[in-house]
Amino acid sequence: QVQLVESGGGLVQAGGSLRLSCAASRSIFSIKIMNWYRQAPGKQRELVATVTSGGSTNYADSVKGRFTISRDTAKNTVFLQMNSLKPEDTAVYYCNAIGGFWGQGTQVTVSS
Repeated sequence: QVQLVESGGGLVQAGGSLRLSCAASRSIFSIKIMNWYRQAPGKQRELVATVTSGGSTNYADSVKGRFTISRDTAKNTVFLQMNSLKPEDTAVYYCNAIGGFWGQGTQVTVSS
């Protein structure tokens, strides 16, 4: 079991940056895969970025080169650094740990 709490969302202008955090209730050292998903109004939830316990990362094509996922095992936290934000990045962003654990989500709104 692990509880996940996201933070860092907000309103930003196009071209701006935000850094999302996902704080876990226990050590993430042994969690093999952690993800960031997002869900825009009227759309299905989509996988944005993945980080493994070995440090490998993967990104959706729509965010490659703009978003960076990382994990800090000392802080039990996973981050999503989002640069060059676009209005189409507007969504609720969710943290996920393999095994079906989800946070409550944090809203990101990018104005044009």
